[in-house]
Amino acid sequence: MKIYFLLTIISGVITFLVTPLIRLLAIRVGAVTNVRQRDVHKVPTPRLGGLAMLIGFIITFLIANWFQFLKPVFETQKQLFPMLLGAIGICLLGAADDKWDLDWLLKLSGQIGICILVAINGVQLLSIPIMGQTVSSQNSLIVFTVLAIVAVMNAVNFVDGLDGLAAGIVAISASAFWLFSYTLTFNMTSYASASSLISALLVGACLGFLPHNFRSKKIFMGDSGSMLLGYLMACSTIIVTGNIEADSSLIDSLPAFMPMILPFLVLIIPLIDMALAIIRRLLKKQSPFAPDRMHLHHRMLEIGHTQITAILILYLWTALFAYGSSLTLFFPVKVVIPVVVVCAGVLLGITVIPHIAKVIREDNF
Repeated sequence: MKIYFLLTIISGVITFLVTPLIRLLAIRVGAVTNVRQRDVHKVPTPRLGGLAMLIGFIITFLIANWFQFLKPVFETQKQLFPMLLGAIGICLLGAADDKWDLDWLLKLSGQIGICILVAINGVQLLSIPIMGQTVSSQNSLIVFTVLAIVAVMNAVNFVDGLDGLAAGIVAISASAFWLFSYTLTFNMTSYASASSLISALLVGACLGFLPHNFRSKKIFMGDSGSMLLGYLMACSTIIVTGNIEADSSLIDSLPAFMPMILPFLVLIIPLIDMALAIIRRLLKKQSPFAPDRMHLHHRMLEIGHTQITAILILYLWTALFAYGSSLTLFFPVKVVIPVVVVCAGVLLGITVIPHIAKVIREDNF
């Protein structure tokens, strides 16, 4: 455990130190976000923050290979280096979008192409239980894997609308999944160590970037960051699920199925936001990637929350679902669910308080 914490710190420190240099690079190459109608920020801001997180992740990843404790992970988990190459490709694709605002279809095609290559080289599910049947066809599993990674990448991209929101949500989600995968090392299978490594480095990269983005607003992560974070989050979960076969001994308990469910629960806020956005835009006969001001964070601002309170409340919702689902590994489901429901009720009240207060004021006048 100490090694993972150390690597998290190293990843965070490197990302923190590199980010100002990337900011200067972004300004020099013109990768700057101008103020658009849907934006919350008030002044043009440099992008490319994802490059800083990628550098922090890669350097710490290479350092991790020096630790004897993690040697077996690098020796047995052949997916790690294809995963790393895919991270570089995804980040560079996002950086190109930060600079040139690529057409959404071109960007999506690039995402799919990179994910196919990554899946073919080992980062994929081994089986998927559906309606009592097990999907084990190689081609089908590659398709499901690609769809999962692309969905998570774009979910994080969709939620990246307030300073520090995406990095904070992914840091919370990855830390919850780290707890889960680290525990699996002892309870189920050693395959979880690779996922623990990715999650730990991902948490560090997010925390190292946040000081430059949360309040200071000196740089945005851009698509290079949001796509990278979503990609790494998806890969860390797939490496766990990809090494757990669905069989009758696992079907008997919810915790055993958690590796397949947890990726959706830890990122439920971005996934809900993405699903609502796609449905909303399709109903208007627009592109699923057409921008608007109706994301969850925009709605929270509209009902009266400040940017800070909106971000913190979305952090709390993420933590509730991420850690609530992870706790099923330690406590009975019948104990966890009531606690989560009560906390959700309290948090829902906190979320809607500004709206209720606004209605009361309007009624008084």
